[in-house]
Amino acid sequence: MKAALLWLETRRQFVLYCLIGASGAMLDFLVYSLLVGETQLHYEVANAVGYASGTVLSFFLNAHFNFKTRDALPLRFLSFCGVGLLGWALSAGILFLTVGHLGWDKYLAKLVTIVAVVLLQYNLNRLISFKK
Repeated sequence: MKAALLWLETRRQFVLYCLIGASGAMLDFLVYSLLVGETQLHYEVANAVGYASGTVLSFFLNAHFNFKTRDALPLRFLSFCGVGLLGWALSAGILFLTVGHLGWDKYLAKLVTIVAVVLLQYNLNRLISFKK
């Protein structure tokens, strides 16, 4: 138990980033699912709208609760969105490959994109967007 608590404490920022990211990913997946299922919107367009929704939520939660930054928020938001754009491009590329060429289920493919995107974005946001 002690080792688990020590591990969590030393990785608190990453764990909190993942929890916040999970809320953004849930919003992303919810918006994506609603748009794909209810409006018959193309999955790539639904991906962009869902991804943007999750990105905005994640920025404000991370700025306030995780990285505790209050300065230069517009510039940090632009940086965060730039990193988000890279993440979205990775997500779109994975969807293009898995759904468009390999015939995967579009919901399963979307879940796969989340793991790759979280790792990329955490490291870039920690080093760039929320750098002290």
